[in-house]
Amino acid sequence: MRGKRWLRLPFSPWHLLLMPLSLLFVLPLVQMVLTSFMTDGEINRFPPRFLPSGLHLDGYRQLFAQSHILLWFGNTVLVSAVSVVSHLVLCSAAGYGFARMRFAGRGVAFVAIIATVMIPIQLLMIPTYLMFARLGIVDTLAAAFVPWLASAFGIFLMRQFFLNLPIELEEAARIDGCGVWRTFVSIVLPLARPALATLAVFTLLSSWNDLLWPLVAISDDHRFTLQVGLASFQGMRRTEWSQLMAGNVVATLPLILAFLFAQRRFIATMTFSGLKG
Repeated sequence: MRGKRWLRLPFSPWHLLLMPLSLLFVLPLVQMVLTSFMTDGEINRFPPRFLPSGLHLDGYRQLFAQSHILLWFGNTVLVSAVSVVSHLVLCSAAGYGFARMRFAGRGVAFVAIIATVMIPIQLLMIPTYLMFARLGIVDTLAAAFVPWLASAFGIFLMRQFFLNLPIELEEAARIDGCGVWRTFVSIVLPLARPALATLAVFTLLSSWNDLLWPLVAISDDHRFTLQVGLASFQGMRRTEWSQLMAGNVVATLPLILAFLFAQRRFIATMTFSGLKG
């Protein structure tokens, strides 16, 4: 309409709704960081305080002096690293096979793998524990990362990504003399970097934050992961809140850095629909 002046915002109007909603998710994280710098008296005070009276480091000092936090951190890094690498290798290979290769029973096998997602993890714990006990890996770090070597979700994610890749690129590589493996490594995987980054983020989050299975399979406190170790701060009669919050900060910071590092590729995978030329 002529003569009518429209209000132009320097950002999308959706930000007016998304910014307040984002504060709901950021507030618990900020509260956790601030609580880690409080004394036990301030934490147990009623009504509770939002801001600490000062930067008290008692929780961090007790965390590093009275627990095996560095050992737990190293165990978690090892378990997560093995899980991420194995997911990237096995799930990408399996996803490419289901997306491009033709073999008998391909559809049935894929449906059977996806159907495992609907099985509650609680139903698998006892059979998995008995199997690991026979293999002799109970109460070892292997018991924590073996269940994370591959997943049905990872295979599904990579298959869907490969299905959206133009098959002409692979056909051109085969005309130039590349075999299936060479085409997969040299042509397909470089194009799948956004999907691989997304899979790595999801695997890192799941394996890093896994509590239930390591709590069942590991009893030696020197082989605890971070989540199991932090759970030991909560007792029936007393909870070490300052140590617990300080440990949560130590456990959460690497995940935030990993997500910020892979954020662009994560968004690229979510919006990927094929190449246009």
